[in-house]
Amino acid sequence: MKRIGLVIAVLLLTLQTATGQTAKAVLDKVATVVNHTGGVTAAFQISSAKVNASGTMALKGQKFQVTTPHGITWFDGKTQWTYVKQNEEVNVSTPTAAQLQQINPYTFINLYKKGYKLNLDKSGKSHEVHMKATNKQAKMQELYIVVDKKSYVPSQVRMMQGGKWTTINISQFKKASLADSQFRFNAKDYPHAEVIDLR
Repeated sequence: MKRIGLVIAVLLLTLQTATGQTAKAVLDKVATVVNHTGGVTAAFQISSAKVNASGTMALKGQKFQVTTPHGITWFDGKTQWTYVKQNEEVNVSTPTAAQLQQINPYTFINLYKKGYKLNLDKSGKSHEVHMKATNKQAKMQELYIVVDKKSYVPSQVRMMQGGKWTTINISQFKKASLADSQFRFNAKDYPHAEVIDLR
């Protein structure tokens, strides 16, 4: 009887471990797809209690460019430029990691590796990975990432910040060959813009 109990306990432990490894393995594959050497492009739609916006983004490693009807944000890995169309203004800053998490829809690519408990739901045509922070002080307490089972391209990210959910739907995902200059503001393209350096 003790042996049967021990076998069941080992099986349960093995199943729990396999599930955790599978969730991490899924996100490892997503990270490989998103971190394509030449970069990637996608369209997105963000909805939350405060924000409803859509646009396009380009991503290459830590660099990104986000374009919406209201403006454009460039980040070259260190400096961020935010162009606001309405008042022809460009704010230059050096964002913190927390600020970058709020701007970049693919922030989960680095988050999942440490400080989160991972669970995987394999139902339907997609994987859904649930990330729950192990530290109650973490800015992002919970995330759900929906991933295509064949391509490992993410189609939706839902994240909780400050007790409220934000949903990002991702479409038109493509691998690309992007120049590093695409992730920096070029003053020649915006000759009338006022540049405000906040660094």
